[in-house]
Amino acid sequence: MAALNLDLFWDNIDTKCTLWSDVPSDVGSRECILGIDEAGRGPVLGPMVYGASYCPVSMKDQLKHMGFADSKTLSEASREKYFEKINCSSHLGWIVEILSPNYISNLMLRRTKYNLNSISHDSAAGLINKLLQRNINITEVYVDTVGDPTKYQALLSSKFPHIKITVSAKADSLFPIVSCASICAKVARDHVVSSWKFPEMGHSSDNEEFGSGYPADPITKQWLASNTDHVFGFPSVVRFSWSTAANILASESLPVHWEDDEDTGGSAKITQFFSSKRSTTQDSSHRYFRERNLKFVTCL
Repeated sequence: MAALNLDLFWDNIDTKCTLWSDVPSDVGSRECILGIDEAGRGPVLGPMVYGASYCPVSMKDQLKHMGFADSKTLSEASREKYFEKINCSSHLGWIVEILSPNYISNLMLRRTKYNLNSISHDSAAGLINKLLQRNINITEVYVDTVGDPTKYQALLSSKFPHIKITVSAKADSLFPIVSCASICAKVARDHVVSSWKFPEMGHSSDNEEFGSGYPADPITKQWLASNTDHVFGFPSVVRFSWSTAANILASESLPVHWEDDEDTGGSAKITQFFSSKRSTTQDSSHRYFRERNLKFVTCL
């Protein structure tokens, strides 16, 4: 589908990318409502996609009669048809942010706690900011909740005090504009997963059968077990921060032995590298500095 060119994503497969439609002709500077929803929050395979759709406030009632529904209740063919309808509309626009599996895992496993809820909240706020920067006059936002809706709504309202924010459970079935966002997010994710490129294996996902991608799916479990490299782990389509993936790695992969564990007794205090009592010569000769051709400099 020409409106969903994924080249940008494949060029940034370890991070995230944003795709969007042209601004519809009927939008202009008119006051707009915006709906936000996600697709692929739970799967161990593939990206998570945050989607948003917007239209003039004056179209709010008309949306109710266009047949939009939560993407999870629609067949893939129906979602594609509705996405085409959104693309051809003169008053509906969309934007999606595709977060790759590696991007999600790297954030969740970093030292500073950054969980999936925080990633979701930041993605939603980021979509609002991007549209405001394109001079879309957003006055109302409807969001399908992640976590506590009251706290989520307060968070977004603090970031955008001039916008009326409504965060609700099941918003994708309550507000047609959120249903539009849900369809955009799900279609984008479906396209990414169905065309996934496996540089590790030298092919695309056309002939791959990995089921729904959810951890409880037997087909997905079997695919994970069959595609575990004992040294390098999983292909890039896998979210290695999920416990399903971690458990398989723990049982199937080769254990890693770090030489420094012997040198330091297993755990060196970081303060030892900043001690003022250690001489420059002594510190510079440590293996860490020699291997990286570094000089130790004492900061006073």
